[in-house]
Amino acid sequence: MGLVLPEAAAPAGSYVPTVQTGTLLYVSGQVSMDPDGALIRGRCGETMGVEEASAAAARCALAILAQARAALGDLDRVRRVVKLNGYVNSTADFGDHPKVINGASDLMVSLFGDAGRHARAAVGAANLPFGAAVEVEAVLEVAP
Repeated sequence: MGLVLPEAAAPAGSYVPTVQTGTLLYVSGQVSMDPDGALIRGRCGETMGVEEASAAAARCALAILAQARAALGDLDRVRRVVKLNGYVNSTADFGDHPKVINGASDLMVSLFGDAGRHARAAVGAANLPFGAAVEVEAVLEVAP
C-alpha cells in the first residue's frame, strides 16, 4: 500500500507504550502525527473537517502499528485487531466521530483483511493531549 511506519514514539508521561498479557497486546493511545513527526492539531467542527480528521486517525493507526512492531519485533505476529478506541478533539455540536475514526478502522481492515475487523468506540473530547486532533488506542491479538 506504500505506507511507511513512523518510529515508535516515546511515552509522554508515566506509562509504557505497550503491555502484553497472554496473547493480547494493549497499545497506549497514539496521537495524530504527520509523516514528518509533527503533531496534527485541530478541533472537528471548528478548525478541521471530517476528511482531514479521518486522515489524522489513519496516522494514529500507523503509530499503533509502529508501537506493535517495536514490542513484537515485527508485525507478522499480529493475528487480529481486537478493539480500537478513538477519541476526537471536537466541538460540543460535532457528531461525526465514527466517520473520523473510520480512518483508523479502514486502514486496519485494508492491511489485515477480516482479521482487521474489530470492536470499537468513537468518542468526542473537549480537548486531547497537546491539542492533538485525534487519539486512538488498540488491543491486538498476537501469536505467542
